[in-house]
Amino acid sequence: MGLTCGTLRGVSRAWAFVLGAVAIVATVAAVVLGVLYVSDDSDGEATGAAPATCDKEIFGRVSSLEPKGDGYDLRFDPALFTSGVTANTAAAEDGVVEPGEPVPNDNYVVDESDRLYTYVVPSDARITVLTNDGTGILSTPITVAELKQLLAGGKPVELFEGLDTGFWMRYEIDTVCSLEQQYKP
Repeated sequence: MGLTCGTLRGVSRAWAFVLGAVAIVATVAAVVLGVLYVSDDSDGEATGAAPATCDKEIFGRVSSLEPKGDGYDLRFDPALFTSGVTANTAAAEDGVVEPGEPVPNDNYVVDESDRLYTYVVPSDARITVLTNDGTGILSTPITVAELKQLLAGGKPVELFEGLDTGFWMRYEIDTVCSLEQQYKP
């Protein structure tokens, strides 16, 4: 039994049909994935990128905050906020406590340099500072503009303790998502 031109044409048509069907399925899959990638965010605006995760966190001191464009430039001095054996050993090595003695409140900040790093702060970044309304210490939300006023010596809110206690900064790449003042007893 041999193959004829008619048989080959039938096989070619069958393959053309299969390849066409695969192309249609691939196109539909690409469209579906494209729609899933460009989806509505919580504000209802379309976006082509995943939202910032802001999963990076660092402790340090805010040196300055200057308006730039729609937001601010933050100058930040990172430090290590240590506890436990790490804090006790570092404080003893720095001569703050005697070897074998604990640090007060089980915390010690190690700041190896005064180098400042620049981060971008959107004007709607979440900022909290410590206040006391007479009932206890509160984590009070303020605006970035109010933080700038506090850094300049203004008093848009009455702080429980100075800003030199430091902040926990959450960020993504170079953009700050939040700054939360650290309590220091």
